[in-house]
Amino acid sequence: MNYFDRARYFRTKKRLGQNFLIDGQVISDIIDYADIKEDDIVVEIGPGVGFVTEQLVKHAKQVIAIELDEEAVKELEKIDAKNLTIIHKDILKTDLSELCDKKIKIVANIPYYITSPIIAHLLGEIDDLCNKNRNKIKDIILMVQQEVAQRIAADENSPSKQYGLLTILSQFWADVEILRLVGRKAFYPAPKVNSALVKLTVREKPLLDLKDYKHFRKTVKAGFAQRRKTLKNCLLSAGFSKEKILSAFSKLNIDENIRGEKLSIKSFGELSEALNDN
Repeated sequence: MNYFDRARYFRTKKRLGQNFLIDGQVISDIIDYADIKEDDIVVEIGPGVGFVTEQLVKHAKQVIAIELDEEAVKELEKIDAKNLTIIHKDILKTDLSELCDKKIKIVANIPYYITSPIIAHLLGEIDDLCNKNRNKIKDIILMVQQEVAQRIAADENSPSKQYGLLTILSQFWADVEILRLVGRKAFYPAPKVNSALVKLTVREKPLLDLKDYKHFRKTVKAGFAQRRKTLKNCLLSAGFSKEKILSAFSKLNIDENIRGEKLSIKSFGELSEALNDN
């Protein structure tokens, strides 16, 4: 199937960050990685003109395609499949819990400039224990910029620019795995950067069992607020008392000169609990 010829006749819109996947092997890999069963309901975010959609409808019980671009919706409507539902809407304004009664799988090739807001919308914030969207999702197959994939899958041993708030948001509510890298030429028009497929398997419970999740979020946010500063100074700038900071660091044997990006998610949890002790 010549996806390139089909894609180039569609007028893409830079303001929507449209880059259509035209590599047949990558599309096939997405279907394989999604591991779709015949009774699965798949929600596809950003289906564009429907190259992945055409394959999804062959495997899933139902495919719900959520697309913002009106012209792309018209192309999607040409797909002859009774199990396809097309929703012309912004995913960030869509309540997934209202789409169906069953749990869903997500397949998404999203504009890179709104990757973080979409992940937050799907998973909820780290202190959002009863997020309606997350409770509806089994797993997510996500096409993102390679650099973003590295940030999602990073840990405290990764290069400092990779490990941060997006890492913790993603891993607090999901197991994360980079499935494969995808080159620029797999898209039309070709973006300036390479991409990667990432799988997020949603957790039923958060990564850490904490007393106060709002305080944990506050601690993490403070820890990454000013990367050039030490963690201690970041916490001071965020309003934590010096006495509590020094006491917590001593209790947990944390170096006073450490930076936030060198502290594991588990250690951030322990630090939050220690800072929150009366």
